[in-house]
Amino acid sequence: MKKFSLLLFMLLGLVANSQDLTVKAAVMNPSKNINDGVVDLQVLGGTPPYSYKWSNQSTPLSSKKATGLVEGVPYTVVVSDSKGNTVTKVYKVETNAIAEIFNGTMTPAVNALGSVLFWDPFAAIGIYDPVAYADKKLVGTPGWSAEIQDRFVLKQWLKPEGSKVVKGDQIAIISSDKNGERNVIASATGSLKYLVQEGKVIYNSDNAEHVIEQGAHYLAEIVYDDPIVMTHPNGDPLTKDIPFIVIWLVLGALFFTIRMGFINIRGFGHSIDLAKGKYDDPNAPGQVTHFQALATAVSGTVGLGNIAGVAVAVSLGGAGATFWMIVCGLLGMSSKFVECTLGVKYRDILPDGRVFGGPMNYLRYGLEKRNLKGVGKALAGLFAVLAIGASFGGGNMFQANQSFEQLAGQFPALAGNGFWFGVVTAILVGVVIIGGINSIAKVTGRVVPIMASVYILAALAVIIMNIQNIGPAFSAIVDGAFSPSALKGGIVGVLVVGFQRAAFSNEAGVGSAAIAHSTAKTNHPPSEGFVALLEPFIDTVVVCTLTALVLIFTGMHEVEGMAGAQLTSDAFGSQISWFPYVLALAVFLFAFSTMISWSYYGMRAWTYLFGKSKKSEMIYKIMFLIFVVIGASVSLGAVLDFSDMMILAMSFPNIIGLYIMSGEVKTDLGEYWRKLKANQLFKKQRVAK
Repeated sequence: MKKFSLLLFMLLGLVANSQDLTVKAAVMNPSKNINDGVVDLQVLGGTPPYSYKWSNQSTPLSSKKATGLVEGVPYTVVVSDSKGNTVTKVYKVETNAIAEIFNGTMTPAVNALGSVLFWDPFAAIGIYDPVAYADKKLVGTPGWSAEIQDRFVLKQWLKPEGSKVVKGDQIAIISSDKNGERNVIASATGSLKYLVQEGKVIYNSDNAEHVIEQGAHYLAEIVYDDPIVMTHPNGDPLTKDIPFIVIWLVLGALFFTIRMGFINIRGFGHSIDLAKGKYDDPNAPGQVTHFQALATAVSGTVGLGNIAGVAVAVSLGGAGATFWMIVCGLLGMSSKFVECTLGVKYRDILPDGRVFGGPMNYLRYGLEKRNLKGVGKALAGLFAVLAIGASFGGGNMFQANQSFEQLAGQFPALAGNGFWFGVVTAILVGVVIIGGINSIAKVTGRVVPIMASVYILAALAVIIMNIQNIGPAFSAIVDGAFSPSALKGGIVGVLVVGFQRAAFSNEAGVGSAAIAHSTAKTNHPPSEGFVALLEPFIDTVVVCTLTALVLIFTGMHEVEGMAGAQLTSDAFGSQISWFPYVLALAVFLFAFSTMISWSYYGMRAWTYLFGKSKKSEMIYKIMFLIFVVIGASVSLGAVLDFSDMMILAMSFPNIIGLYIMSGEVKTDLGEYWRKLKANQLFKKQRVAK
C-alpha cells in the first residue's frame, strides 16, 4: 500500500511538473489619459523562472507587467520558461475616451509613415550592418553627475591593467573632496584598460576642459572578448539607422549647391542687401517686402526645434553633432534658393491683389511646360494634402501643445487650464490671420526680430560668461565630429544626428517657405531666392548653433534622462537664474509666430484644392483656430506625431519637382547675375542729407 501511495505521489508530481505553461492577464485602462494602458501577467505551470518578450520595446525581458501601452493597439508577448517552453499571447487595452480612440487609430499610421521616412536604404541593400555593437564598457566615476561641484582623484588600482575582471569585482578606489573614498565596481566582464593613472585627477568641476569634454569622468574601459549586441529593454537589438528622409533632404541640398555654383556662399552678401530693402521696388507685383517675406518664413521654422530639438541632438550625438548641423544648414541654403525662386516665378496674382504661389503652382505648371502635366498635377495635389495636414498638426496643434507645457512648467497657475490657454491663443492667432498675409507679415516682421534678438543675446551672454571655455568647447565640437566615442554611434551616428536636426529644423527642401516668399514684391524671381537662402543660415547656423554652444559651454550636454526643452532651460538657468521664465515666454512667441505662418501655408494649400474664394479661405481659418484649442487642451500623442511627419513628407513631391526644374532656375540665375552686374535692376537711391 505504501509503495502504491509513493508511486501515486510521484505520478502526481510528474503531472504537476509537466503541467502546460498557461498565461492569464489583467488588462487595465486606469484613466482617460492616452498611453497609460497596463497588462499584468500571471503565469502558471512550466518551470520557473520565466522570461517575457514584449513587442513593447521599453518593457524589460524580466517584467511580467507592461505599462505605458497605447490603448486600442495590440501588443504581443512571448512567455518562456527555463526549459524553453513558450506561449504567445496578444493583448489590447480597450479605449475609453475619444482622445484614446484617435491616438490608437493614428499609431499604426505613424508607424507606416515612419517606416517610409526613416527607412534605411543602405542597411536594406546590405552595405552595412545597422545593429549597434558594444566592444567595451566605459567605467564612470561613482557619485559623478553633470551638475556636480567636486574633484575626483584615482587613489589606487585594485586590479592590474590588462587583467580579466568579472562584473561586480572591485577594481579601484577613488576619493573626492566632498565625499571621501569610494570603491569602483566593474560594470561588465572583460579586460581592464586604464584611462587614468594612480594619483591623477579624474574629473575636476573647476577645470573647464573636464566640464566640456565628452566623457571626462570615465576612468577605465572594460574591453569585451567579443562585441556585444546592444539591445532595448525587451531584447530587440539597437540599430544605428541612416533615415531615408535625411538622405533625401541632404543629397538634394548638396545637388542644388553644386548645380547653382555654391550660391549659398556666392550670393550671401547680395541676399543681405536684398533683405535690407536696398532693391525694394514699391511698384513691383506682390504683397509684402523682401524682409517681411523672410520674417514670415523664418517664423515658420524657428521654434521649439531650435530649443528642444537641438538639446536632444547634442545629448544623443555629443558636441560633434553641432559641426554637422552647421554643414547641413549651409547646404540647405541652396535648396531654399531653388524652391523660393520657383515659388515667385510660377505664382498667380488675382485682380484683388491676393497672391497664390508655392510648390502647388510650380509643380503643376512648371512640369506642365515639360509635357509632364499628369505628373505635375499628382505631385501638386499630394503636396497640398500633406501641407494641410502639416498645418493643422505640426504647424498648429503641436505648437499650442508644447508652448502650454513649457509655460505651465514655469507658471504652475496655468496647470490644468489648457482649454482656456488654447482659447486665448486662438483669439490672438485669429486677430492676426483674419487679416491675411499683410497682417501676418507685419506681425512676424516685428515679433521675429525681437524674439530672435532676445534669444541670441541671452545665448551670447551665457557664452561670454563662460568665455574661458571657448578653447575646450570648440575642441570638443571638432573632436566629436571626426573622432567621436563609440557610445555616440561613431562618426556616421554623429553626422546623421547633426544632419537630421538641421534638416528637420530649417525645412529646406520641404517647400513650405516658397509659399511665404511667393508673396514678395519683386519683378525678378531669383531675387527672392537670394532672400530665402538666409533662412537656414538664421535658423540653423545661428540659432541652433547658439543653443548647442550654450549646452556645451555650460557642460549640460552631458546630462542624461532630461527632456530637450528642460535641458536648454536648465543650461540658461545655471548662468542666468531668471532666464527660464523668459525662455518659457520665448517658446510661446516662437510657437505663436510658427502658428500664424503655418496658417498661411495651410490656407494656400487648402485654396489650391477647394477654390480661391474668400469664403473658402475663411472656412480654413475657422478650422485652424479650432485646432489651436484642441492642441492646447487635449493629449493627442500619435496624431501630433503623424502630422509632424507630414511636414517631412512634403519634401518628396517638392524635391522631385526641384530636380526636374533646376536647369530652368540655373538659367534664370545667370540672367539675374548679368542684370545685377550691368546695373539694370531697380535700386533705391540714397537721399542726400
